[in-house]
Amino acid sequence: VFSEELHASLYFVNASLQEVVFASTTGTLVPCPAAGIPPVTLRWYLVTGEEIYDVPGIRHVHPNGTLQIFPFPPSSFNNLIHDNTYYCTAENPSGKIRSQDVHIKAVLREPYTVRVEDQKAMRGNVAVFKCIIPSSVEAYITVVSWEKDTVSLVS
Repeated sequence: VFSEELHASLYFVNASLQEVVFASTTGTLVPCPAAGIPPVTLRWYLVTGEEIYDVPGIRHVHPNGTLQIFPFPPSSFNNLIHDNTYYCTAENPSGKIRSQDVHIKAVLREPYTVRVEDQKAMRGNVAVFKCIIPSSVEAYITVVSWEKDTVSLVS
């Protein structure tokens, strides 16, 4: 948006941000992708339209419009904060613009065990083994090799 009468503008700096995945041990910073002249007022909202508020030590919106989600232990996971869809708005005399939705998702850093599913096969037949990965981390784990007694198996 550009208004010659007001010599003001309002625009997106980077509108491609659609998902932010971060580790619960590190937290994250998410900038609002908008700017303008004169300076804009930036606000963050949940996808429901509810303006978000600071939660000390958990979530904070900085004066420059950056949304910060602080590191947290797995026991403090909250879907409303740590796995939700947000958007920001920018407003100045030129008007008001809304960013696209940004899904923010925390990945819990906690111990997990990968195991092999038990299989039965008769001698001389083929047995198919499956690697069982907990669903909480399945999307972030890739099986790169199989081992037997710490020796890599090669196909």
